[in-house]
Parts: sequence; C-alpha cells; structure tokens
Amino acid sequence: MQRIRLRYTKRGRLRFTSHRDFQRAFERALRRAEVPMAYSAGFTPHPKVSYANAAPTGTGSEAEFLEIALTERRDPETLRALLDESLPAGLDITDAVEARTSGLADRLTASVWELRLDGVAVDDARKAADAFLAAETVEVQRKTKNGIRTFDTRSAVVELVADRPQGDPQGDRPADDACAILRLVVRHVTPAVRPDDVLSGLRAVADLAPPVPAAVTRLAQGLFDEESGTVTDPLAPDREAVTAAAPTAAATAPATAPEAGPA
Repeated sequence: MQRIRLRYTKRGRLRFTSHRDFQRAFERALRRAEVPMAYSAGFTPHPKVSYANAAPTGTGSEAEFLEIALTERRDPETLRALLDESLPAGLDITDAVEARTSGLADRLTASVWELRLDGVAVDDARKAADAFLAAETVEVQRKTKNGIRTFDTRSAVVELVADRPQGDPQGDRPADDACAILRLVVRHVTPAVRPDDVLSGLRAVADLAPPVPAAVTRLAQGLFDEESGTVTDPLAPDREAVTAAAPTAAATAPATAPEAGPA
C-alpha cells in the first residue's frame, strides 16, 4: 500500500463549501481520475482518506491537507495533476508527496491567517492589535452544543499585525479605501481559537467592529518553529525522506554483468 499526502486550496466562492461538500467532490475526483484507492473493510467500504484540521466553512485556504492510501504505486506529481483536473476551479491540488514519515496531523500545530477588514481604517486596526497583544488574557464566549463556553484567545495568538492590503487573493471582495489586513499566527490549542474568536477579542479590548464580515484566508499551517517564529511546511519531512532514499536505492541496485564478447 502506498500513501500520498496532498495539499489543496479553497479559493474564491468555494470557500463557502463545507468539509462534507469537499469530501463528496474529492471522492468523485478520485473516481474520475481512476485512482487505485484502498478501501476500508465492513458492510459499507469507503475510500481510505484522512483529512487533517480542515478550515471552517466560509473561510478560504491555501493550506489544507489530506492523505490517501493506494493499492498500486503512482507517481505523486502525475496523481496530483489528474486530481486537480477532476476538481472544480477553486478546489485546487497544489502539492503531492509520498508519505515517508508518520504523524502528519501532529505537525499541524499552528496556522497563519489573513483577515480582510473592509470598512476599517488601518490605524484603527493597528491600535486594536496593539491593545490585544498588550492584554494578559482576552476572554470571549462561543456557543457550543453544550451551551455557552468562555475561553481565553490571547494565549493562542503568536503574532497579530495590521497593514494595508497588497491585493485581493480571493478575487471576490470589492476594493475600498478604508480597508485593513490583519495577519494572524495562531497555535492549535484546545479549545481551538479561530479567526472569528480573535475578532471577538478585538471587539472586547478595543471596540473594533468591522461593518461587514471579514474575508478570512488561511495562508499556511504546519509546525510552529519557536526559534524563528515561523510556521514550517508539514510536507517537507516527506520530501526530504524521498530525496534521501533516492541515492540509497541507486547505491544498492544490483550491478548488471557485462555482456560477454565473441569467443
């Protein structure tokens, strides 16, 4: 059995697709691309697909990850291209690598988010971000299936920076002179702190209330490097393992005996 790890996106209006919607679209793409999937046992077999930390409905993403199990070996890049062609534009497969290490989900410890705040002046967003970072705790409330839950958002936020927009990667939001961009790095903790929780925290500490809903995009997710303060690529260890294995395989390949010349 071969395992392939894929990175995919949710762009433009397809950010409104739910995780269940994506699952259905992806399974159809697997059939169209004739991928030799491994299936679970039991009365209702289903393709062996493992999804890791999917973004909430309504948010865009450049960094979603999943893993599939195959019964026959396939070239990861060829497989990526076939699946990408079989999915609608906006749900794009951008990277593929053979799984050579364990614990992909364990390497998703932080996310980088971009929040577009139309109708909010940059100076106001910067003041609110400074107030949020200066606070020791920023408690917000969220409605859950077990009722209202209060939790701290400040401890999960590693970075919060406000700046002017440098373009519109989503391509579906109107340009406006009063517009601020928040760049947010959040650790994956329990309970999970989402971008809308941080917006609630900004409202609590600085009375920042965007007049329209924020356009939220996940730019990256992976292992948080404490030394550099960056979020690293979770597929990098698999790529490194594949590269390291290539020379070893070449060195251990049996030598071909020279052809005997004419007597």
